[in-house]
Parts: sequence; C-alpha cells; structure tokens
Amino acid sequence: MKKISVKVLYELKKKDLSLTLITNPDTMQGEITTSFLNRPGLALTGYFERFDYNRIQILGETEISYLQSLKEEDLYNNVKETLVYDIPAIIITKGLTIPKQIEFLANEMKIPIFSSRLSTDKLFNSLRIFLQSFFAQSKTIHGTLIDVFGVGILLTGKSGIGKSECALELVERGQRLITDDVVKITSKEDILVGSATNNYGHFMEVRGIGLIDVAKMFGIQAVRIKKRIDVQIELMPWKDNMDYERIGLSNNNVEILGNSIPIIYLPISPGKNIAVIVEVVAMNHISKLFGYDAAKEYTDKLQEDLKRKAKIREKHIADKG
Repeated sequence: MKKISVKVLYELKKKDLSLTLITNPDTMQGEITTSFLNRPGLALTGYFERFDYNRIQILGETEISYLQSLKEEDLYNNVKETLVYDIPAIIITKGLTIPKQIEFLANEMKIPIFSSRLSTDKLFNSLRIFLQSFFAQSKTIHGTLIDVFGVGILLTGKSGIGKSECALELVERGQRLITDDVVKITSKEDILVGSATNNYGHFMEVRGIGLIDVAKMFGIQAVRIKKRIDVQIELMPWKDNMDYERIGLSNNNVEILGNSIPIIYLPISPGKNIAVIVEVVAMNHISKLFGYDAAKEYTDKLQEDLKRKAKIREKHIADKG
C-alpha cells in the first residue's frame, strides 16, 4: 500500500500550504495512507460512528469557534476522546489560535498539529490535489503518446513497427509529442493521463539515425509535458487472412487502470501513410464527441435506401399482379 510520512509531507508542502508546526517535532511520526481529507465536526461533539480518523483532519473557523465555545472541562474531554484515535495529522486553517488544552493533548498523544494561513477551501483543495496525484494508480507501457488536434493518441505495437517514425511525421505536420518509447500512465479522477517516465526532455529514437531532440529541432510548440489519453492505436503488420474493421460499427475498448478507452487495431503495410490515418482517427473521435458517427450515418442511409427500393419493388409486383 502506498503511503507518505507526515514529516515528508510537511517538508514537501510547508511552503506551498504555508504550514507551521504547532506541536513538538517528535509528533510527526505517523503516515498518510489515503488521499481523502476530513473535517471532524461531528467527532468533536462526541459522535464517532462514521469518524474517518485515518485521514488528515482539517479544522476551520467553524470547528475552532465551536471548541472555543465549550467550557474548559467539556473542551478537554471532547478533544481527548477525539485524539484517542490514530489521526495522522491535524491542520488548523486561517492561522486561527487553538486552546492550549488541544496543543497539550496532541503532544501527549503524539499527534501533530499544523497551522496554515490559507483559507479552509484553498488549503483543502490544494492538499487534496497533491495527495490525489501522489496516491494515483500508475503503470508504464511501451508506446508513444502524441497530441493530435487535442486528442491524446497512444501508439502501441511491437518494437520496430514504426511508432516513432509515425510520431515524427505527425510532429512535422504540426502535432505535439508527449513522450516516445515509454509512457507513464496515471489514473486521475477516472481519466488516464500520460507523461514521460523522466525529465530528460523530449528525445526520440529514430532507427538508422539515432536520438533526436524534438523540442530543439521542431520548437517548443511541438512538445508538451503530459496529456489525457483518449484513444489507443495498436499498430500491427498487415496480414491477408486477418478480418479487419472496415465500416467502424463495432467499437473496441481496452481497460487501463480500471478506465476504458477506445482501441483501434491499425494494420500497416509499405507505402501506407499512417500519420494521415492517425489524424483521421483523431478527427473522427472529435466528431463522435459532438454526436456525429460517420459509420452509423452511412448505415442509416443505406437501410433507408434499401427500404425505399423494397417498397418500389413491392409496388411494382402489386401493379403487375
């Protein structure tokens, strides 16, 4: 299970989230195992039935105002009952001041409390985005990712089939390269995002030439850092006995990290302009997003024509009879 220590999180985000440690340094011993956050309003009143104690707890103006309204004895008891749980960390927003009993109990229970000058909403959203990115599922696959008219196209296929050469021609035609050879895929909020596995730059291996720097050769406008993956195109050698899709009525999908995206099995042969076909795939995908399906439109018109001819034939038979 993926996790991050509270101390590491503090070191990474103390500047961005404007964090200050209120409790003793030795309280930063816990680990964060989820990207979700929690506001423990009900827990502070004594209701623990659905208390998500394993999340970072965010206390804003509402929670602090409630605690400050309590009598000292009630405040002590309520906070003590809450801190009995194994809470990884507590963050107080807006730079609010907390009662001394809370700091004392947190030190006793070894639970770190941080103060942030950010508003509750801003801190909640910023921290959530960071944790979602950190805990996101990811995998690496052999392939090339390119932005074609705003559509993220993942080119896959066996080594040497021509993925890099196809991507190079697409870049020359004005499209944008994200990464070549190896693609890191991350699942974020039910979408797949592809990027390079390193920060070396946008290098591409072209057989017979070697490595080229796409950004230096074609300009910074020819590359981008990451892109949502919309369609996978599997390049495969042409075989005469294979039954390839010709109309496009059957939609094939592939599942990656629990997300389903369309996949097109594209046969290639000498003299076939794969780059142009990839651009057509991207434009066809955009058309479908806007509700237009060329294959369905064609078959609908074909069926209407067949029905019309059938009616003419029936009328002709009836007239002869």
